[in-house]
Amino acid sequence: MKTKLIIYWLTTALVAIGMTGSGLAQIFHAKAMVDLITPLGYPLYLLYIIGVWKILGVIAILIPGFKLIKEWAYAGLFFVMTGALASHLLSGDDSIKGIVGPFFQAVFIILSWYCRPANRKISLINE
Repeated sequence: MKTKLIIYWLTTALVAIGMTGSGLAQIFHAKAMVDLITPLGYPLYLLYIIGVWKILGVIAILIPGFKLIKEWAYAGLFFVMTGALASHLLSGDDSIKGIVGPFFQAVFIILSWYCRPANRKISLINE
């Protein structure tokens, strides 16, 4: 039980740091983000949308309560990261930068979701 809690907080911290950093870089159109998304053919305004949703997702998974919103936030962050991974792979971009970040963030999101404490989960049994 203690190991699971350590994994939860470690992976949640990694998700929060990664999503906040990349979300802010996307909102402010940092050169690295523009250079990463331009070859994929997506419009640059998509960076604003994804960046804002990442920040909101981090807030949702970190604040206490709001269990249903947490579920949606985890799902949204997972879809964004697996979508990014697929976009890079399907466009022929096999660079470390385009693959490693989204892959590991998706793994951290899954681990954070799976290892979260009971008070952060939706109960299937009426209490």
